Amino acid sequence: MADKRIALDVMGGDDAPGATVKGALLATRERNGIPGLDPARILLVGGQERIEGLLSEAGGNPGFPIQHASQVVEMGDAPAAALRSKPDSSIAGCVGAIRQGAAGALVSMGNTGACVAASTVGLGTLQGVRRPGIAVTLALSGEPVTLIDMGANIAPKPVHLAQYGDMGAIYSRDCLGVEAPRVGLLNVGEEKGKGTDLLKEAYPLLEAGPSRFVGNVEGSDIFRGVCDVVVTDGFTGNVVLKLLEQFATFMLGLVMGELREHQASWGPEALAKVRDAVDYSTYGGALLLGVDGIVVIGHGRSDEAAVANAIGLAARALDAGVNRHIEQGLRTG
Repeated sequence: MADKRIALDVMGGDDAPGATVKGALLATRERNGIPGLDPARILLVGGQERIEGLLSEAGGNPGFPIQHASQVVEMGDAPAAALRSKPDSSIAGCVGAIRQGAAGALVSMGNTGACVAASTVGLGTLQGVRRPGIAVTLALSGEPVTLIDMGANIAPKPVHLAQYGDMGAIYSRDCLGVEAPRVGLLNVGEEKGKGTDLLKEAYPLLEAGPSRFVGNVEGSDIFRGVCDVVVTDGFTGNVVLKLLEQFATFMLGLVMGELREHQASWGPEALAKVRDAVDYSTYGGALLLGVDGIVVIGHGRSDEAAVANAIGLAARALDAGVNRHIEQGLRTG
């Protein structure tokens, strides 16, 4: 059971620990016809007294194991400094649980930089992986499209981008059910030979790799279902993600304002599918691919449903053996 357990950073996130504890409880319940997880699979890491109090308010502990952590890495903390000064933080506790064999995955809605740093240093990378990358899944075309990297590696080498394509394809296949994922390289044009030296050198590596590479794709192609995995550097990827999120919020607000001004009867629920299309928490957050353990990073603003989705994603990745498949894919690629 220990290797199938998910360590949840209860103290991470804007609304922690309330939202995270509620999310853990929600993850144990049947939703949309999908059975809930056994509470014994979810290890709650954080202030034990606070966790027990919240569980008591909710009707009692259904069977979650609890690991006490006395410190919290705040959202505004500098990652490296916080990890050094707070060795007993809930993030460090989650990483330690994997390293010690008490869990096989971790989920955190907390400080992204600290989670990436702690996981990379504390767990190391999978055999053959040069650098881990953050994979975010959206449903912009009605089908899942995975973008990698979204901020873990802002100055990658060509081989890193090639590996992102392979890891993203394996994740898309194993966790999202895409039979033969198409991989595209984000660029300023579709023609081979376009872009920076980095992109020009990454192209033939992706072309020669084991994944179904469809060539360069432009930003507009993300919305058109041209490919299932979009490869980019962490700097560009993070800008794209933040732009998509904020533009969606802006447009939804604009539309709702116009509807109110014209006294239309539509409510926010009528646009729920539009919102969900650019909300990666619908898929459970972002997976840090390439580290020796399953690491899911959620949005700081995650509510209980997003936390439950993140826990579900971690469970699916564990049960599908994504990391084992990544190592196998890189050996044979």
